Amino acid sequence: MSDEPMEIHPWRAAPDSTVVVPGSKSITNRALICAAQARGVSRLTGVLRADDTEAMIGAIRALGAEVIEGAEPTTLTVHGSDRLGEAPCTLDARQSGTTGRFVLPLAASGSAPCTLDGHAQLRGRPFGPLIDAVRSLGATVDEIGDPGTLPLVVTGPLDGGRVALRGDLSSQFLSGLLLAGPSMKRGLDVSLTSPLVSASYVEMTTRVMASFGAYASGMSVASGSYRAAEYTIEPDASAASYFFAAAAITGGHIVVEGLGSSSLQGDLAFVKLLGQMGADVSIGPARTEVSGTGELHGLDVDMSDCSDTAPTLAVVAAFASSPTTVRGIGFIRAKESDRIAAVVRELARAGVQAREDPDGFTITPTTSSTEIHGARLSTYDDHRMAMSLALLGLVVPGIVIENPRCVAKTFPDYFTRLAAAGH
Repeated sequence: MSDEPMEIHPWRAAPDSTVVVPGSKSITNRALICAAQARGVSRLTGVLRADDTEAMIGAIRALGAEVIEGAEPTTLTVHGSDRLGEAPCTLDARQSGTTGRFVLPLAASGSAPCTLDGHAQLRGRPFGPLIDAVRSLGATVDEIGDPGTLPLVVTGPLDGGRVALRGDLSSQFLSGLLLAGPSMKRGLDVSLTSPLVSASYVEMTTRVMASFGAYASGMSVASGSYRAAEYTIEPDASAASYFFAAAAITGGHIVVEGLGSSSLQGDLAFVKLLGQMGADVSIGPARTEVSGTGELHGLDVDMSDCSDTAPTLAVVAAFASSPTTVRGIGFIRAKESDRIAAVVRELARAGVQAREDPDGFTITPTTSSTEIHGARLSTYDDHRMAMSLALLGLVVPGIVIENPRCVAKTFPDYFTRLAAAGH
């Protein structure tokens, strides 16, 4: 895909489509890191193949796991080991926060020095609480750049034991520690010093771990071994959210198979928010569907447990009949971009009344959707900004998305599938 700006063309009619979305990025990276530590051979199906997951595949290979692609790129065989990180290595997390924050404790579990680095964007994201935790568990961490950021060199092994950790900045710190817990000689017992954000992602972590034979009790993990497993990765709820939002704002009907009430992903809660706003929503055991009704109203909601979908809700809110306030997401200012400031700024370019709040934003709809107008919108090299802002263009002519290629981070063919859903 080109870096050239892309104009999004309005859908000619309300769609009635079944959409196939790629596998969950969050589950893929958790399954990869569990399979890498498991003795034996694991087979993963439904794997997301995107920049973030390629970063994880590269990292576990560098640490000593063998990863083999099947006849289908979405099927991987992983030959794991409980002796990862026994040789010096360099790990490139690219732009992937999950990769960087998950492999740091795992690399620290080995005995050899490992250099961890990433894209300039990832270098700007916080790692300090995780670095402090890894040090207190027995590893040595040399910060090469600014304190609390990448790049760094970590040398283990980790002894494990009790550790205190902030929970209000990112749940990825806790997930990374839990995922490495079975490899620690004394196991792991984490106590949080502040409230945990995105708790649903930590529950996802422990459920994936359990599928590979490692069980967390609360925030404690016993020392032991993972077991190789056959594991199927479900469709990505965050990726699906854009299509569900599209149905809500266009009056269309969108179905996603394989994503239902048994999902591990907290971001499926986004669909329930669409229902509260006026869309028709049905969540079955293994499928989810949303129909737009032509009427949407605002709501006041805490989205701390499904924050990746907050920019998407902001776009939906622009077409509602009353204001929407989203709270509890101050921590998303430290994502790939400041997603509060960015979504407010870009919606305003298109004529939407949007305001930054201390821990979220407020969207106040105009009296008519025709007052929203075409605009060239920045994406800040942030995949979620690009995918959510593009939804404006399904209704409003003249919406142009800068740097559309940034969606390759998690959904390389997003724009192709979005266009296809409208035909």
